[in-house]
Amino acid sequence: MRLKATNFLKLDCSQPCPVVAMLRPRSGLAQWVVSEQYHLRPWVPTVEYVDPYGNLGQRFVVPAGGMEIEVQVEMETEDALAVEPAAATTPVDQLPDAALMYLLPSRYCPSDRLAGRAREIVGDAQPGYAQVEAIRRWIHDNITYEYGVSDASTDAQGTLDLGKGVCRDFSHVGIALTRALQIPARQVVGYLYKLDPMDMHAWFEAFIGGRWYTFDATQAEPRGGRLVVGYGRDAADVAFISNYGEVEVEEMRVTVEQVV
Repeated sequence: MRLKATNFLKLDCSQPCPVVAMLRPRSGLAQWVVSEQYHLRPWVPTVEYVDPYGNLGQRFVVPAGGMEIEVQVEMETEDALAVEPAAATTPVDQLPDAALMYLLPSRYCPSDRLAGRAREIVGDAQPGYAQVEAIRRWIHDNITYEYGVSDASTDAQGTLDLGKGVCRDFSHVGIALTRALQIPARQVVGYLYKLDPMDMHAWFEAFIGGRWYTFDATQAEPRGGRLVVGYGRDAADVAFISNYGEVEVEEMRVTVEQVV
């Protein structure tokens, strides 16, 4: 399916502020960039680079008084997610080198403290896809989606204790529990068609049976129509704006629509 996504940001700052934006998706096997526009108002000198996770980052300095950023992208993407309940865990010694980092605990995903909880949740599910799906379903059924209960310091353990959170919190819990079972897991940020309410979205992927599979605990069933902007160990790696000074996001508007 072909989707068009737009993201409008209005930033405010009293002093010039260096930032790194992650707002531009890349083409790959599951998605293809057909066209895009990226506007900075006012225009400032900008450098783009590829980070260690393969994401595109844009470095620039927001001028005093702020600026507007508008991204428009049209992409071909999968209308249905790949699902393989019989996919087995890939043994650690057979994992690709690039997947090994996603086995380790990270800032928001203390997987080294959650092995017992993970085993309790998956029960007798077969090692691999079935275990990760059991984790996804448990989060969906037992964690309440609620704004304002978590903040930038809330990790997966904090969300489990609260029993509440938003999409990034759901993904952190899924990642931490999955890694606790020696299955690589990573956070994904981007857009989801017909997300309600519409916003940038976060979910997670697990490496099983020789490939990455998508899991989204905020949704009752697997849903396609996703546009990926970035991958990382957790939210610290995939912030849409990383600021190195005082800057405020005054406004953010996201739309995703199907192109017929």
